[in-house]
Amino acid sequence: MTEHVFVTVGAQMAFDRLVHAVDKWAQQTDRDVEVFIQAGPTDRPPRSPHVVSLDPAGFAARMEWADVVVSHAGMGTILSALVDGVPLVLLPRRGALMETRNDHQVGTVDRFGEKAGITAVADEHDLVAVLERGDWSRPDTISPTASPQLIERLRSFIEGAERD
Repeated sequence: MTEHVFVTVGAQMAFDRLVHAVDKWAQQTDRDVEVFIQAGPTDRPPRSPHVVSLDPAGFAARMEWADVVVSHAGMGTILSALVDGVPLVLLPRRGALMETRNDHQVGTVDRFGEKAGITAVADEHDLVAVLERGDWSRPDTISPTASPQLIERLRSFIEGAERD
């Protein structure tokens, strides 16, 4: 059965190290995979089917299509995968490689990399090894909305601040 791999790098910038590692793997693997890449604005487009960006409906459709999502450590993608229950493989952008301004995504991976259904990788070599093994699992899902308890606490806080 064909496995569907959705690669997304977010809306702000390209992440060629991630895109090209998955693209090269997709061209060489013996696994039955179909890869679709949201590559961002890049001067080095991948060979796999790709787009620069997706609107929210297109992103949601690809999340539903995917058996696994491969991504930078962007909070929007992480939360979407957890809401949808899609396994996630994260490769953080690195400041030293000029992929972002700092290493905030390394901290994100440190925080979420231990969560069920999320696999954190340190580099593109680890990424390819994880994809080749295909041993990811579905994450525990989260609600797409805030809990009633959180909403009530926020309401109480805001109302208390307005009285001061």
